[in-house]
Formats: sequence, C-alpha cells, structure tokens
Amino acid sequence: MEFVYNLVVVAHLLGMAAVVGGFVASRPAISNLMLWGARAQIITGIVLAGMASGIDSLHKDPDTAKLAVKLVIALIVVALCEIGHADAKRGKQITWMTNVAGVLAIANVFVAALWH
Repeated sequence: MEFVYNLVVVAHLLGMAAVVGGFVASRPAISNLMLWGARAQIITGIVLAGMASGIDSLHKDPDTAKLAVKLVIALIVVALCEIGHADAKRGKQITWMTNVAGVLAIANVFVAALWH
C-alpha cells in the first residue's frame, strides 16, 4: 500500500509542478497546464489525506488543521484557474487571477513544507 501512496504523492507533486510551471510560463493567461494541475492537486490531495487517515499500515498521522488550510488554498486556486481559463477562452485576459492562483499555489508549497 505504501507504493500506491507514493505514486499518489508523485501525481500530487506533478500537479503542483504543472500549476507553478504554468504560472511562470503562461502569464497573463491561465493555461490548460495550470488548470489540469490544479484539478490534479485537489483530487490527489484528497486521496492522500484519506489514505493517510484511513490506512494504519502507512504510519501517517495527518495534521487536520494543516490539511484544512491546504484544501482551502487549493480550492481557491482551482476556482481561479477554472474562471480564468474560461475567460481566456473568450478572449479576456484577467492577469490578477493568474497571479493570485500562482502565488497561492506557491504558498501551498510553503504550507506543505514548513508546517510541522
């Protein structure tokens, strides 16, 4: 089961890389890369939290406050990406949405790495 957990961690990290990389590469518009990365972050994050909480053999003790903060940030990022991508398809460039989504995705990395 640890192997499956680690595969989901890899998918989660790739989603983060897609959001941050898409932010750096595609400003001012939200690209498909950012959008799918944000979606992947939500899905894999929920799966990781569920696995960590529900599978005793993984020996994980998730911090629910940290997970709640990360989930709220990730939901804001995915909402901004969905709205910004839809607007970009219509020809509207809303730079602040891209910037806020990218900065919040980076902030989520800091929460993940520095909150102990």
